[in-house]
Amino acid sequence: MADLLALILAAAPVFVFGFAGEEVVRATQSLPRPVRIALPAVLAIPWLIVALTTGSFALRWLLIYLLAPVAIAAMLLAAAQLDPGQRGHWLDYLVLFPLGLAVDLRWLEPAWPHDLSVLGKLLLLDAGLYGFLAVRRLTGVGFDLRLRWRDWGIGLREFALYAPIAIPLGLALGFLHWHGWAAHPLRVIPIWIFTFLAVALPEEIFFRGWMQNLLERRLGRIASLIVTACLFGLSHFNKRTAFFNWRYVVLAAIAGIFYGRAWRTDRRVAASTITHATVDTLWGALLR
Repeated sequence: MADLLALILAAAPVFVFGFAGEEVVRATQSLPRPVRIALPAVLAIPWLIVALTTGSFALRWLLIYLLAPVAIAAMLLAAAQLDPGQRGHWLDYLVLFPLGLAVDLRWLEPAWPHDLSVLGKLLLLDAGLYGFLAVRRLTGVGFDLRLRWRDWGIGLREFALYAPIAIPLGLALGFLHWHGWAAHPLRVIPIWIFTFLAVALPEEIFFRGWMQNLLERRLGRIASLIVTACLFGLSHFNKRTAFFNWRYVVLAAIAGIFYGRAWRTDRRVAASTITHATVDTLWGALLR
C-alpha cells in the first residue's frame, strides 16, 4: 500500500501538468516568490514514504530530494528574470544536463529499492516540469496529455518514415533480431501504453520539449534537430550493455531525427511520444 501511495504521489504532477498545465502555472505565479521556490520540496514525500516503510532511510538522500527540486526552481526563476525573451540561458542547461545525467548514469537509484527505482526518475521529471513550466514558464514545450487525432497522424507518419530505415539497418548491424514475439497481438496494447507513459513520455519532454525547444532558439530548426538527436543517441550508450553500445547510439540518434520532426510539426510532445512509443514497442515485440 505504501509503494502504491508513493507511486500515485510521484505520478500525480505529470498528469496534473498534462491535463491542467495552464491552471497550475497561473496558480503558481500567484504564490509569493519564496513559497514558489520552496514548494517542490514536497517531492521528497514519495521517497520518504518508501524509505520509512522499507527501513532504508538515509539523511543524505532526504537532503537531496528536499533540496534538488528547490535548487532547480531557484535557478529557473533566475533564468526567467535574466532571459525574459526566452532565448535560452546557461542556467537552463545547468538544470538540464544534471537532470539528464542523473537518469542516464543512475545516480539516484541507490536511494530506492530496485523494483521502485522508476519513482526516482518520475520525481526528477516532476521537478523539471515544475521548474520549466510553472516557474520558468518556458513556451513551446507542448506538453499536453489530451491527445488529438492530428497527434496520432503526425506520430504514426514519422514512425512510417523511420521504420524502413531502422529495421534494415538494425538487422544489418546485428542490433535487431527477428523473433516474432507478438503471436498474441493484444499483448502489444498494454505494452504500448506502458511504454508511452513510462519510457517515451519522460524522454520526449526532456529532449524535445526542453532541449530541442531551447536549442532551436539559438541554433535554428535544422541544427537544433540534429544536435538534440545526437544527444538523444548518446544517452543510450550504456543501454543493454556494460560497454559503449554504438549500435544503439546510431539507431537512437536516427530515431531522434524523426521524434524531433514529430514534435516540431505542431510543437506537441504527444506527437513525438506516439512515434517513440510505437518504435520501442515494435522493437520489443518483434525484433529485439
